[in-house]
Amino acid sequence: MRYFRKDPFGKPYWLRSIVCTWAGFITWPGLNWTNKLKVQGVEHLDALPDTGVLFVSNHQTYYTDVIAMYHVFGSHKWGFKGRLINPLYLLSLRTNTCFVAAEETMKHSGLLPKLMALAGAVTVKRTWRKNGTDVEREVDFQEVNNIKLALQDGWVITFPQGTTKPWAPGRKGTALLIKEEKPIVVPVVINGFRRAFDKKGLRFKKRKTQLSITIKAPLVLNYDDSPEDILEQVMDGIEQSDRFKFKHYQTK
Repeated sequence: MRYFRKDPFGKPYWLRSIVCTWAGFITWPGLNWTNKLKVQGVEHLDALPDTGVLFVSNHQTYYTDVIAMYHVFGSHKWGFKGRLINPLYLLSLRTNTCFVAAEETMKHSGLLPKLMALAGAVTVKRTWRKNGTDVEREVDFQEVNNIKLALQDGWVITFPQGTTKPWAPGRKGTALLIKEEKPIVVPVVINGFRRAFDKKGLRFKKRKTQLSITIKAPLVLNYDDSPEDILEQVMDGIEQSDRFKFKHYQTK
């Protein structure tokens, strides 16, 4: 059984299971009582394999976006189809789910970042940004290999923009990873988290906020396309491309 094995990074799955459950119970009220989370498109999870799936999403808080997706995946595993009303699903969340996080983000103090690190963070150094300053540094191929290992073991959540700033450009590294590993790529669009929580996602800014997660059908990709073309499809899928930016400001 997976429960008694270790993940590719040496963490026992039983420990990840306990951590995910505790993090789930801590955050469940904020997604159900303080705010309300609406989930759409969970039917697209039905036919996905247990490994080799890359979820690409826009990003609005450091932690709560990822936590909410763990909730959605867990409730779907139990047959609740994304409904979080019954917290029974928290007793057995998906343990082979990882997420890509900036190393400097995971160094924040507090209980939740530590729990999230144990729950499946694959940390990477930003090649373009460090401590709020623009930098240029080489890609750490060990970090890339870690993401590949996580994909071979299960599902991986990544944020192609690498920042919570809306309409930021996507990073080419995501497209290069897709070209090389050829995962099933599932776009996810989140909304409302920026209004409800602070930047870290640890404190409430506004209560009774409608939160939403929309899971879309897997992208139909030609892995032989250029990284630029693949990235364009990804950014369109998470509704952060220039086309969606134009539509957003048109409706204001």
